[in-house]
Amino acid sequence: MLRFVVLIVALFGLSSPAFAAQSSFFGSLLLNNGSHASVGSMRNLRAGDHLSITVDISTQSMTVSDGRRTVYTFDVSTGRPGHSTPTGNFRPIRMHEMWYSSKYENAPMPWSIFFHGGYAIHGTTDLKHLGQVASHGCVRLDPSNAKLLYELVKQVGMKNTNVVLVRS
Repeated sequence: MLRFVVLIVALFGLSSPAFAAQSSFFGSLLLNNGSHASVGSMRNLRAGDHLSITVDISTQSMTVSDGRRTVYTFDVSTGRPGHSTPTGNFRPIRMHEMWYSSKYENAPMPWSIFFHGGYAIHGTTDLKHLGQVASHGCVRLDPSNAKLLYELVKQVGMKNTNVVLVRS
């Protein structure tokens, strides 16, 4: 009976990102939205720790690391033709749980981390285009991933976070 309970917990209970970020027993998990998490990494970060967010525009992917290991990898959408996403090294300049674009018809931008002028990393409802170029220049994520990232940056601090955008 105990084996059955452990199996049920392992199969169903660990599938939520909230539990995955709390556990350190299983090493690395695939989250519900297809992203990967290095389990236990988030709980070990604290104010003053360093965080690196690297967006590879060529592969439409984001890697979040804590200086020792990769904490998360996410699919993203960056700028489509005519709306390029800037490359370079940045730091977050402001954060908003919810922002509405003044340039694009009040489009909602949940969990926004602005890193260069009006460019931000934020959640999107256009999930079918994650992993493909599709935005007006921002870096778009699944909203649950955007919230995880937002909370992580908030936890370590904007001054301890680097945002790097590259083309591989």
